[in-house]
Amino acid sequence: MLRDGRADVALMHAPFNSLAGFDSEELMTEGQIAVLPAGHSLAARRALSLADVSDIPGLPLARWSRHGTYPPGPGPEIHDQTQLAQLIALGRTVAVYPDSARAWLWAEHAAVPLTDAPPVVTHIAWPAHSSSPALAGLIRTATRL
Repeated sequence: MLRDGRADVALMHAPFNSLAGFDSEELMTEGQIAVLPAGHSLAARRALSLADVSDIPGLPLARWSRHGTYPPGPGPEIHDQTQLAQLIALGRTVAVYPDSARAWLWAEHAAVPLTDAPPVVTHIAWPAHSSSPALAGLIRTATRL
């Protein structure tokens, strides 16, 4: 929405979102977790690797649409966060998320740190040409938090 002008500001996550063409301020850096069904055997592990979660028999990685198409793979096509949470709870998929995703986990979910996943950097981003005083105030406030 930020790229096509429908939004004035956005929270973006590197390395997943490109910041090319935007001004931005870094807000936080965090690790990544695997979100698994709570009853799965890997949920009891202290840590996992990306290789561990990329090939779990019977528990494929969830697939999100990128530019209107889904990447190839056996995992379910995810349309929204609620669907993803339900499919994880039902034991149908696994997902990789920033550590802050723990805030929305259900009792049916387990979060296991990923030791080799790159850190996720959250940025507040806006079009480089913007000169809005309101936007400048929002950015000042966000970077102080």
